[in-house]
Amino acid sequence: MLPIRNNLGERLDVAFHGAEKSDCLVILGHGVTGNKDRPLLVELADALAENGWPCVRISFSGNGDSEGEFKNSNITKEVADLGAVVDQIGSGKRIAYIGHSMGGAVGALFAARDERVKVLVSLAGMVHTARFARREFSDVTPDQGYMWDEPDCPLSQAYVDDLTQINNTLDAAKEVRLPWLILHGTADDIVLPSDSHDLIKVLRKPSKLVEIQEAKHSFDGHYSTITLKVSEWLTQYL
Repeated sequence: MLPIRNNLGERLDVAFHGAEKSDCLVILGHGVTGNKDRPLLVELADALAENGWPCVRISFSGNGDSEGEFKNSNITKEVADLGAVVDQIGSGKRIAYIGHSMGGAVGALFAARDERVKVLVSLAGMVHTARFARREFSDVTPDQGYMWDEPDCPLSQAYVDDLTQINNTLDAAKEVRLPWLILHGTADDIVLPSDSHDLIKVLRKPSKLVEIQEAKHSFDGHYSTITLKVSEWLTQYL
């Protein structure tokens, strides 16, 4: 696979999982402070590929081994990154996008403006972006402190401003006309389950919210359930 670069020329780190349904492509995007190698995404992509779905895991710019600086990462930039991936490897394919956490917000905003995505899956997807910024980082000074005290993840003013300006993804979600599956753990204390409850209320059909009992934000211990639900959705709609 040729290098994938975003509109700033930054190379995006990707991993491809080949499978027989060559007319389809499932793109998996991570959340804030994550990358393409988060266990949830690796396990899910492996399982989907075994079931015939070609997958590509991506690290958004500034994350993982992708080029760019983490301090410049935000939802708006990652929406553009996703567009670059679709432009460069999605031609002629039926595309599904699976986004975890902040990656779920990326999917909502992208699908609202780009009809090339045919199926959407949100895994603990962020909806109320401004509320998230206030809840998680109100005690951190932007451009001085760090996200969750992680030195590799500085909290930038650009990131806070982007989440605040977006505010939430509900208006964008109302415009989405494609099958949308939402999975959320009832024990998630990073992106609250209420985000998904608010999202499902505004979605067009076909859409579905599945709550995973006792699952936390990364769905550790529940990968088989996630794989089953996502596989069923792709089989039905992609």
